[in-house]
Amino acid sequence: MGRMSPKGGLSYHLVRPHDYILLFNHIEVVIHFTTWYQIACIAKAPLPPYVRAQSAGTYMNSDLILKSIARHIALEPREEEMFLSLLQPMKIKRRQFMLHRGEVCRFAAFVNSGCLRSYTIDGNDFEHILNFAPTGWWMSDMYSYITQEKGYLNIAALEDAEVLQLTKDRQELLFAEVPKFERYYRIITENSLVSYQLRTLDNLSLTAQDRYLNFCRRYPSLINTIPQKYIASYIGVTPEFLSKLRKDLLKQGR
Repeated sequence: MGRMSPKGGLSYHLVRPHDYILLFNHIEVVIHFTTWYQIACIAKAPLPPYVRAQSAGTYMNSDLILKSIARHIALEPREEEMFLSLLQPMKIKRRQFMLHRGEVCRFAAFVNSGCLRSYTIDGNDFEHILNFAPTGWWMSDMYSYITQEKGYLNIAALEDAEVLQLTKDRQELLFAEVPKFERYYRIITENSLVSYQLRTLDNLSLTAQDRYLNFCRRYPSLINTIPQKYIASYIGVTPEFLSKLRKDLLKQGR
C-alpha cells in the first residue's frame, strides 16, 4: 500500500505492521485540523471580481459589527476572532456598483461607514429604490444570496462607503463552526422580511405623505444627507412632488 513520503507525496512500498499505527496517527491529526484548514483556504480564496474592488490593504474596523452582533448573541474571544477572519473589508467609491442586476449575489455586506442603495429599473427606465443601508446596516440581494440564482437588484454606493463582506460559502462554514451565528442571521433576516412586508403594505395603502413620514422614521440619518431624488424614488413620487410635500409639512410644523 502507499505511505506518506517525508516530503508529503505518496510512495508505494511495502509497510511493516507498526507503520500502520504511524499512518493512522497521521490521518487522525489531519482530520483534527481539517475544519480549520478549510477556514484558512476559504479565507485566502480569491473573491469574485465585483467584490474585490479596493479590498487590498484595507484596514478593518470591527467595533461596529461586533456591537451589532452583541445585541443578539454573546461571543467568546476565539469566536470573534474566527468570524472576523472570514470577513473581507473593502472601500466603495460614490456611485460605484457592488452588484449588478443579473449577477449572482455571493455576499452580504455590513456597512461600516457611508450608505448603499438597492434598486431596480423598470421598462420605462424609471428607477425604483427598494432599500437603503446606512452605517450599521446589512445589504444584500436576499433572493439571489439565498437561492444563488441571478438577482434582480443593483447595489451601489450613494456616498463613499466602507463595508465588510461575508460570502455565502464563508457564512456556511461559520454556521458549522459557531452555530449561535445561525440565531444572529435568523434575527436580521426576519427583521428584513418584516420590513419588506411593511413597505409593500405602505405602498398599497398609504398616502405619499405617510410614506414619506415612514421613511423619516426608518432612516432618520438620511433625511438631510442624501439627494432628494433618491428619497422620491423610494416613496414612489417625483422629486418635484416631494419638494412640495416637504414644504407643506414644514408649514404644518412636522
